[in-house]
Amino acid sequence: MDTLCLRIEFDDRVGIVLDVSRVVSPKNINIISLEVLPNNMYLEIEAISEPQASVLIRELMSIASVKQVATIELMPHEERERQLRAVLDSVSEGIIAVDRQGSITVYNPACEKILQLPAAKAVGRNVADVISANIPMLKSLKSGESYDNREMIINTPRGRHHYLSTGRPIKDQAGRVIGMVAALKDMSQVRDLVYSVTKPSMLTFDDIIYGSDAMERVIALAKRVARSDSTVVIRGESGTGKELFARAIHMESNRRHKPFVPLNCATLPDSLLESELFGYADGAFTGAKKGGKQGLFEFANEGTLFLDEIGELSPHLQAKLLRVLQDGKVRRIGERHETAVNVRVIAATNRNLEEMMARGDFREDLYYRLNVFPIRLPALRERREDIPFLVQHFIKKIAKQQDKDLTGISAEALRILIKHNWVGNVRELENVIERAINLVENGEIKPEHIILDVLDGTPLDKVSHRSKVQESTDVAGLKEVVARAELDALKQALKTHGSARKAAKALGVSHTTVLNKIKRFGLQI
Repeated sequence: MDTLCLRIEFDDRVGIVLDVSRVVSPKNINIISLEVLPNNMYLEIEAISEPQASVLIRELMSIASVKQVATIELMPHEERERQLRAVLDSVSEGIIAVDRQGSITVYNPACEKILQLPAAKAVGRNVADVISANIPMLKSLKSGESYDNREMIINTPRGRHHYLSTGRPIKDQAGRVIGMVAALKDMSQVRDLVYSVTKPSMLTFDDIIYGSDAMERVIALAKRVARSDSTVVIRGESGTGKELFARAIHMESNRRHKPFVPLNCATLPDSLLESELFGYADGAFTGAKKGGKQGLFEFANEGTLFLDEIGELSPHLQAKLLRVLQDGKVRRIGERHETAVNVRVIAATNRNLEEMMARGDFREDLYYRLNVFPIRLPALRERREDIPFLVQHFIKKIAKQQDKDLTGISAEALRILIKHNWVGNVRELENVIERAINLVENGEIKPEHIILDVLDGTPLDKVSHRSKVQESTDVAGLKEVVARAELDALKQALKTHGSARKAAKALGVSHTTVLNKIKRFGLQI
């Protein structure tokens, strides 16, 4: 129905409303709504012709104390309602309100999405019929108490709804509860929010320091598989950088904006590992968190779950992991219902899974489910030409942390590092460099600053001397000599000419080649 809305501005006095009604009523004009505020009256009447409206306005203007009469588009309550509706439509949380009987009065678009039910089928119905009779909103309607961040998992004919709920009672002036309003946040949004706040800085393939052809091939392979959703098993000795590769694969994939969740399967007892992976329901066991807890599979939904030391899983957990990989669903401990998850699994191990499988310690079906795309990281002793690059990187990184001004490492000290066996791989090399930087006062790292880890019982204070004696009888490999020569020539050219472009010209190579070498060696221009 079309209406005419008027705003009447006046000097406040007793009887102004009565005077206005005396003008309108004799004309048989139906008053639809009336709002009176200090010095302003808002009048909504049924639609009339323009001549009639002009006459009405003139007569209203003739009332004592009336200063102005103007037509308006909306009544104040309509304007407030539209503003509220705009707010409710724009927020990402679901907003639902009920009256004292539990009938739904407010139900915004986000609520439609979370509960998978349009507002037309929800407003006016009892919330117990729309969601469930066992929700904190109805309990708080009776008790008048607020609640915060309650995890809700509700199964309805429309599907399974998983959200966090926060509720507040609506009270009248006397303090009586006359309704309830609750905010619902979809659990996927909660996961994204938690991850955006807590996620560590993610590394990419550009952060991997190398110079060898072996690592070049492995990285090219990893980049190809990163673009798919295939399950990956990263094999390699301890300290070769398996988690670094897993993070780089995640950042190269389409899941890069979703969670990367690492878990070391060797660090937790079996029962705790199960609850961490799969979560648990409310009251599942003594000491369980009230309301239950989601597992890492749920938290990593649409992202990547990195399972380090996969060979340490017990047969029981191997079976549960296999089921998730096959069905794409997880079931919390103590819960009957399953939750669909879309998670890419990257596993890693330094154990021989084939031998474990032959002994019956690792399930054959899980092995083939995981081993879709195997990647083997070479040990550091298999790619010794990477050592100069890694050494320069660690010197730059650790010297900055310790606020020391180092010029680098001597040729003699670097040769000791190149010839070492590196049982602990890159992690061991980093420890040795940090140890050396702690010992050096200024200048460069020298042989006397190198203290190597040994596993044959030799005292640490004897290792440096022994390494130098060994070095005198050993001949460095050709690749190591070339890497050292490249480093020395590059450092000298940069020092002499002061820029990468001039150094490139002096060395007879392209500017891009010099920039790549600077990055590989971790040098500063």
